[in-house]
Order: sequence, then structure tokens, then C-alpha cells
Amino acid sequence: MLEWTKSPNAPVRIALLLFDRFSNLCLANCLEPLRAANTLGPRRGFDWQILTLDGAPARSSSGIEVLAHGGLGALTACDYLFVLASYDHERHDTAAARRALQAAARRAGVTVGLDSGPWLLASAGLLDGRRATVHWDLLDAFTERFLTVTPERARVLRDGTRMTCAGAMSALDLTLRLISDHLGMAVRLDVEALFLHGDPPVTPTREDVAVGDPLVRRALGLMRDHVERPLSLSDLARRLSCQPRTLDRRFRAGLGAPPGAVYRHLRLAAARKLVENTRLGMAEIALRSGYESPAALTRALRRQYGTTPRALRHG
Repeated sequence: MLEWTKSPNAPVRIALLLFDRFSNLCLANCLEPLRAANTLGPRRGFDWQILTLDGAPARSSSGIEVLAHGGLGALTACDYLFVLASYDHERHDTAAARRALQAAARRAGVTVGLDSGPWLLASAGLLDGRRATVHWDLLDAFTERFLTVTPERARVLRDGTRMTCAGAMSALDLTLRLISDHLGMAVRLDVEALFLHGDPPVTPTREDVAVGDPLVRRALGLMRDHVERPLSLSDLARRLSCQPRTLDRRFRAGLGAPPGAVYRHLRLAAARKLVENTRLGMAEIALRSGYESPAALTRALRRQYGTTPRALRHG
């Protein structure tokens, strides 16, 4: 069941294993949403470290060198192990790499293959008997090579303690899903607004279809377009040609919260951006986010984020 807010006891621990000629875009689509979630959420939700097989720097397909925090052998325990390979996957598929992946997967709660990473996981026997996807350019060869794996043309798949992802853009789907799983839909919406506002939403996976409810998406668009002068629930429903109770039911099913709570969250998120990123006074920010006075906005920000506008601006 979807939850609007979640508060993990400790940050989720993620280890990212990079192979040379990995995709910078795939890595960024993993790390940047997590970084944003840590900033926008009530507390730090994710910690991560960069690893390579031997601890040496990894060089991306565009020639950018990334320093590793250490070698894979030093991994103790983590919630997620991301295996990111893109080009030269067959060259990386060695007996030593297979042994290292097998050992590391035993120390990870969930092992994730990204781009051509699922090929390396399958070769290590870590996808036997499971459904999996891989970069679609490799799907035919993957199907012929790994007969004990059930391949599917999907963006993101999870089967038990294994997740696989089709490529760089699908990595954003996967990361947004992790954010909603561990921090709730409120933080996910904030991250989506940061990266996707004004663009079509990420295509939902079969397992994540509730996020793609078209009525909820249209309602969110109207809410974001009417932050300064908020619409009433009845006006919102009228514009969407539905009953208020229908809208309430679909929001609770799709986001884990009623429309009013979601609308208030979006307005406060907009106000927070103005506080942190502009020199506007609180009276102007209150006006732009639909609050009747600076005092009312200040009280709402304190309830939502547990801090004051002054601390947000100078934090």
C-alpha cells in the first residue's frame, strides 16, 4: 500500500559498483534524485558509496573519471547493491568478476543490475529462475545466452531480492520508486517536480502503476498551476469532470493521502523553494504560495519541515 510519508530509522545504504565505460547518464539518474530526496525530505534518507572491483577509479563511456571509495571486497553490508555496466560488458564478464558479484550479493539486501549490469548478474548465476530485463539492445542476445532467466522487455523489473533496469532513462524510474518506497510519495512528488515539472511523467512500470493514474496526474498539474490562488476541492473536481469523492478515493489509492493534504504539500514545497532560492520577502512568498499572511505561512512551514524560514534561507 502506498504511503504519503515515511520516516526510516536510518538512511538506506546503497553501494554502486561501476565498471569501466559505464553510462554517466545512468549514474546521474540514480544519484541526483537521491541527493534531491536527502535535501527535500525531513531527514537524510539515503547514503551511498562508489565502488569498483579493485578500488581504482572508473572511467565512463565519455571519458570522465570517477574516484571510488573502495574495492568491492571491502563491502560489509548494504541495503542495495547497484551494478552499473554499459559498454564492454563481455570484457567485464570474467571469472573473478562473477565470484566477486556472488560474494557481494550475499551482503546486499537487494542486488540491482542497471543497463548491461543484468548481463553480469545473470552470468554470475544471480538471476537464475527470475524475471529480468536488460538494455533493450542486448535483449535478444541475453535471451539466447541465459536460458535459466525469464527475459522481459520492461523498463524496471523486481523479482524478489533482484531488480533489473533497461538503461539510463529507466534508472530514473527505478530511483523514483526507491524514494517512494522508503520516504513516501510526498518526497517523490517533490523530486519529480524538480526534475520533470513541465514534462510528461515517467512511464510507470507494471508494478508501479498507481503513480500513473491519469486523473491524479491531471489534478496534480492543476494544483501546481494554481499555487498562488488555490482551487477548492469542488472546483478541482469540476475541472476534472469528476465527483469530489472520486478524486479523494483516487488520491488515497494513488498517493496515500487526500487531495487537500497533497495540495497543501505542493504549496509549501513551492514556498520553500522561494525561501531558499530567492531574496523575496515573506509577505511576497506567502502571496505566491496562497497563504493569507507571512505568519500563517511561517506556522505551516514549521509544521511541515520542523524549521523556520530564516533557517531554511541561511541553512
